[in-house]
Amino acid sequence: METKYNIVKQAVKSKIIDGTFTSHQKINSESELMKQFGVSRHTVRLAIGDLVNQGWLYREQGSGTYCADRSTQQTKTGSRQKNIAIITTYISDYIFPSIIRGAESILSEEGYQVSLFSTNNDHETERKLLEKILSQSFDGVIIEPTKSAYSNPNINYYLNLERLSIPYIMINAYYDELEPLSIVMDDERGGFMQTEHLIKLGHKDIIGCFKTDDLQGTKRMKGYLKAHREYQIPLNPKNIITYNTKEKQTKPINELQKLLSGNQDMPTGMVCYNDELAIKFLDVLREKSIHVPSDLSIVGYDDSFLAEVSEVKLTSVIHPKSEMGREAAKMIIELISLKESSKHNEMTKVESIVYPPEMAVRNSTKELNPLKIGS
Repeated sequence: METKYNIVKQAVKSKIIDGTFTSHQKINSESELMKQFGVSRHTVRLAIGDLVNQGWLYREQGSGTYCADRSTQQTKTGSRQKNIAIITTYISDYIFPSIIRGAESILSEEGYQVSLFSTNNDHETERKLLEKILSQSFDGVIIEPTKSAYSNPNINYYLNLERLSIPYIMINAYYDELEPLSIVMDDERGGFMQTEHLIKLGHKDIIGCFKTDDLQGTKRMKGYLKAHREYQIPLNPKNIITYNTKEKQTKPINELQKLLSGNQDMPTGMVCYNDELAIKFLDVLREKSIHVPSDLSIVGYDDSFLAEVSEVKLTSVIHPKSEMGREAAKMIIELISLKESSKHNEMTKVESIVYPPEMAVRNSTKELNPLKIGS
């Protein structure tokens, strides 16, 4: 069971980390803390004393206790180990190891110790990780945002990173309200290209399956819709399958099975949120004796290692993966260098990167009656 002293200490510390208490702001008095937590003055003094000793607070005789300016502490690097945090939604699977390896290859060359964290695409886990980063000595942070299509409840923590002058950049997506430096793909264009590829092969009845709690998925779906409009292909709303992180193991498969079991004519093409989903769909199609690409053409996204492990080699949009990781590392190092040389005004010259998508065409798609452009 957590001690009363630690409850008070962590509560005050959390308010500093999330920006409720800012540098040189007076915190609650001992009497107010005693009343708030139902504890003795001795317990409050122990908790506050610890935070003073650790540099989170400072006392002014006869005035009260104040939040310390930790931005000045962050710049006193001395000879300590240089540290970078990398936060991704996942670490050990799919394209994430390639992104991380790309970043680590550059960071290690520059003498940085890399700490890896995973949110599992969960906001509460993201909050705890941001608290950890703000509590420790990190020179910079590379972050893949969690559920980036949704309003983020942890914005205060990112603002506190800015307040403490800890550089951060976002990869794969970004929180629009923060307008951060970011390295992303043009996912709308990528979704358009997936769909356009099938349309040009003569497909007009195309399933689209997208994960919609991440910005990547919503943009890819927008591209899918745009391609239909641009080529004046009627779109059947029943062909759109959407799902979120919690549903990803079951809903897409269940919805596809329903779609393929209907009495209507079977679609001839399908675009998938990523290769991981496309491989799962191949299992469903195999069970139903639907052959790819002779019965159904499939386009994936990310050009991951999964695109070539199955007997069907996936046509897929190419994700830069390792290159994205390397560019993220170079960008965060540049931001740290500008900060340490007191050239903060030059940070605005560092620009976000948007990768234009390209297609890797393999044997998962088949030509029907090719569309004659301009006819």
